[in-house]
Amino acid sequence: MPDTITLDQLARHKDRTDHYQIEIQALDLGWYFVRLHDSHQNVFTLIDDTGNTRRFTGTQWVSRALRPLGFTHATLTWSSVADEMVGVSASVPSAEEMLACGTRVSLETR
Repeated sequence: MPDTITLDQLARHKDRTDHYQIEIQALDLGWYFVRLHDSHQNVFTLIDDTGNTRRFTGTQWVSRALRPLGFTHATLTWSSVADEMVGVSASVPSAEEMLACGTRVSLETR
C-alpha cells in the first residue's frame, strides 16, 4: 500500500515540488487519481481530508488543485494492463515503465 498525502500536507512542502513527479492515473468511467513519485522511489497517493483517495473527473481539476502549489506538468497513465486476448499473458508494468510510456500533460487551466 503506497503512502498517502493531502493537498494541505503537500502545500506545506511547496518548496519541494521539484522533488516529485506527478502521475495522473486514468481509471474507467472518467475518474483520475493522482500519485506523486519522489526521488527515493516512494509513491504517495493524493487523499482527501477523510483519508479516501482523492478522485478527479478530469485533468483540468488536477491542474486547478496542483498548479497553485507550483506544479507545472504531470504524466497521464492508464491503470488497465490486461490483455483481452484469450491465452495471451500480460505483465503489470512497473511505476517507472508506466511513467516512461505515459503522456506528458501541462498543468495549466485557462
